[in-house]
Amino acid sequence: MKRQALSLISLLSLLLVAGSAIAQNSYVRANVPFSFTIGDKTLPAGTYSITRIGRGLETLLLQSQSGASKMMVGSNSVQNHNPSTKSKLVFNRYRDHYFLSEIWEEGATCGRQIPKTSREKELAKELAASVNHERIEIVAGIY
Repeated sequence: MKRQALSLISLLSLLLVAGSAIAQNSYVRANVPFSFTIGDKTLPAGTYSITRIGRGLETLLLQSQSGASKMMVGSNSVQNHNPSTKSKLVFNRYRDHYFLSEIWEEGATCGRQIPKTSREKELAKELAASVNHERIEIVAGIY
């Protein structure tokens, strides 16, 4: 009986691991020419891949090509009436600070949006009267 229970637990564990691997979807890769902030971490310029992970696909894994920078971040769904004409990362720029804001896949009407951090909200409020806020788009490839 113990042996059957152990076999059943092993089988269920294997199925859970396989299910997690299947739920991981390839997403986009982009070369970001400037350092940027996501969450509470500032990442250096470089090539990054962004992968959706988890069942609900709200969690994103950001990883530099070199492997030196890697982090998970929560995201929200964002929609547009017209499909995106290209895969891209969208950044909000405040003076010399860049914050990852959105991720779009070519042909999709749904993308992912990164919630604003308290630091980004502070900068936005501080610069509300000035014209130094920009949206910067970086073309990305699907892989």
